[in-house]
This record gives sequence, C-alpha cells and structure tokens, in this order.
Amino acid sequence: MILVTGATGHVGGELVRRLTAAGEPVVAMTRRPAEARLPEGATAVYGDADDPASLDTAFAGVTGAFLMSAQGVGAADGPTHDRALAEAAARAGVRRVVKLSVLDGGAGSDVIARWHAAAEAAITQGDFAWTLLRPGRFMSNALQWSGQVRAGDEVATPFADRPAASVDPADLAEIAALALNTDEHAGATHELSGPQTLTPAEELRILGETLGRTLRLRALPDDVARTGMSRYGFPPEVVDAIMDRTLNSDRGAEVLPTVEKLLGRPARTFAQWATAHAEAFTPRG
Repeated sequence: MILVTGATGHVGGELVRRLTAAGEPVVAMTRRPAEARLPEGATAVYGDADDPASLDTAFAGVTGAFLMSAQGVGAADGPTHDRALAEAAARAGVRRVVKLSVLDGGAGSDVIARWHAAAEAAITQGDFAWTLLRPGRFMSNALQWSGQVRAGDEVATPFADRPAASVDPADLAEIAALALNTDEHAGATHELSGPQTLTPAEELRILGETLGRTLRLRALPDDVARTGMSRYGFPPEVVDAIMDRTLNSDRGAEVLPTVEKLLGRPARTFAQWATAHAEAFTPRG
C-alpha cells in the first residue's frame, strides 16, 4: 500500500490517479478527508504534520510513501513538517520513499538552500530506499491566472520575462510511480524540467491559442512582487532570496533530458498541459 501526501494537490493528485488506475491501493493523506474527491481505490485519511499521532494512523500498514510539504520556507525553525513525515515513515517501517524537493535541492548558501538541504537530509539519512525528485517551475503555476482569465482577457503577473523550462506535474507523478514500485531509482536524485524554455508571457500566449482567445499580459513591477510576498507572510530573508534567485540567476531555464530518459518519451509540452486543463480557465455557467 502506498501513501500519498499532498494527495489533493497538483502532483499528489496526479499520482493518486495514476496509482489507482494501475490497481495500486492508495492512502491519500489530507487535512480535510471529507472534502477529498478521489478515484476508486484511494482511501482518504486525515493527516497533519503538526499532529504526530495522526501521522502514525495514516502511515499504518504502508510500504511506500510519496512525501511533500507545503510548509513555507522560514515558517519554522527548519523544515519541521518534512522531519515529522520522515519520522512517521520510519516508525511505520516504510520501505520506499519518494521525496518531492526543488531544483538544486540544498545547493547554495541562502535561506532557501539551507531549508531544502535539511528537508532532503530528513529522507536521505533515514533507513529508506529513497528517491529525490527535483523539479523547477511547474506548468500548473499558470492556474494562478485562472480567475483573471475567466473574468477577462488581461492577466497581471510578475516576472513576466523570466524564462523557465516548466514541467508538467503529470510527468512528475509518472516518475514517482515508477520509483515507488521498483528499486531501480533507489538512491537516485532526479533533476527535472519540461521540454521548452518559456517565459510567463509566452505561456500565456500558448494558453490563449488553446482557448481560442487573445490574452494580454500586464507585467507587474518587481517591487509589487516583493510587497505581495511580504504581505503573504514570507520572512524578509526569504523574500530577498526569492528576488535574488529570480532576477539574478537563470537557473531553471535549461531544458534537462531527465524526463525523456526516465519515461522513454518526450516530456509533455505546455500546450499539452493547457489543453488538459482548459476547463480551469473557462468561464463558469
């Protein structure tokens, strides 16, 4: 039995669908199990990384686990949620663990690097057959535009010209499923990207073509992005690190061969992602 954390999110949701379609029984961990809409073969269970007892219940009888955390960098004195999940997996005797990390993991010296180095160490120092997935930007980040696109033809977004080789969460889920069902990826760290380098402005154009609409992008100034992150609650050191990484580095723009190498097919394009998720941008009613 495989446990999936973040089971109602972009990657976790795709993984639950893929595993259940293959006949794999799944424990879908969420803080709101009553609201979870899951495919047949998945059981929603309550689990919260701030509640160790709930984790022990969720992990009972599990042999493999997909672990991710939505805990914000700087929200605590280190990645306490990642540590709690790893400890619960160890107590339950989980054999295989796939950890969703970020591109470069803990490389570097800023607060983001330190956080993710500690998060990955919680897994790699455990007695697991572990696999690390390190994607860059997700194509699903474009869902942040859905409300604006449903309401009109203009989308306001920061960093409009910052290129990235965004990856489809469905590709990540397919790789995670492979790592959870065989030992071929044990001890592996996979850095992942999509097949194209695109700016948000270019992604919006492709989305418009998919929807049969002409969408306009309004670029927000960098100081607006900084203010928004601060209002959202990011600590100043984290905001500084995000701004520095975004404005002074092109890391994440390189197309990596990993997805095609692991899956034996090309990585999904942004146009394919947009087609699959067009309904999210369609006016309701």
